[in-house]
Amino acid sequence: MTATAEVSLPAPSMVTRITAILETFDSSLRCRSLQDIASLTGLPRSTAYRILEQLVQAGWVQHNVSGYRLGWRANGLPSRANEESRLREAAAPYLYDLAVRTQLTVHLAVLDGPFARYLDKIGGEASHVPSRVGGMLPAHLTAVGQAMLAHVDPESLDIVLRRLRLSVDPAVVHRDLAAVRMKGGLATTRNSPLAAVSCIGAPIFDREHSITGGLSLCDGGSGAPLDRYVPLLLERARRISAQLGLPHPRKGSMQ
Repeated sequence: MTATAEVSLPAPSMVTRITAILETFDSSLRCRSLQDIASLTGLPRSTAYRILEQLVQAGWVQHNVSGYRLGWRANGLPSRANEESRLREAAAPYLYDLAVRTQLTVHLAVLDGPFARYLDKIGGEASHVPSRVGGMLPAHLTAVGQAMLAHVDPESLDIVLRRLRLSVDPAVVHRDLAAVRMKGGLATTRNSPLAAVSCIGAPIFDREHSITGGLSLCDGGSGAPLDRYVPLLLERARRISAQLGLPHPRKGSMQ
């Protein structure tokens, strides 16, 4: 896919940074070190520490000798049972399995308008892949984003593409997504405008047969062939869909 202008991403506001930090805790029992949180969010250690200390004081996070974990205020929110929490919990064992088996960077993402928003990122040469937990990238330029967009109805897709501050040819996007559907939902990207990496992506569906997320593997720029991992990625995506309810897909709409 080609782009005719620079990618313009949302500014990393304080809300975005706080969200990125909180989303590194994929369960109420997850404990993270300061270095873990800085690496997962892409924030400098000093910035992560400053925000974490404020979150500790407000009760959103607690800190002990083992590290940081969600605090009483966060654990009391009903949003812990929302769809993204369920998706992360269902996907967690499969993400780690993929990371161990492939030694590649593994992503779990959802659609957020025209962007792929990353819920998790583990393994591989993650520093070479321009994604971070809580961050967003233009979905049509990523494998995980294309895997999800391929199951969005064309009218909704055209509407959200117009929201991108990027020159996009809708005909090219629709052509690429048609190729994804022809390959059974598998999306592939190589040396996109975002980074010189190769990635493969697969869709995840919920109990309503709607697209709810995506899973991807990225080589981190090593040039390693990814074809041999395609069956493994698609199977793990199907298993996550099964955990969420019904694994059989149908077209959905943008979040």
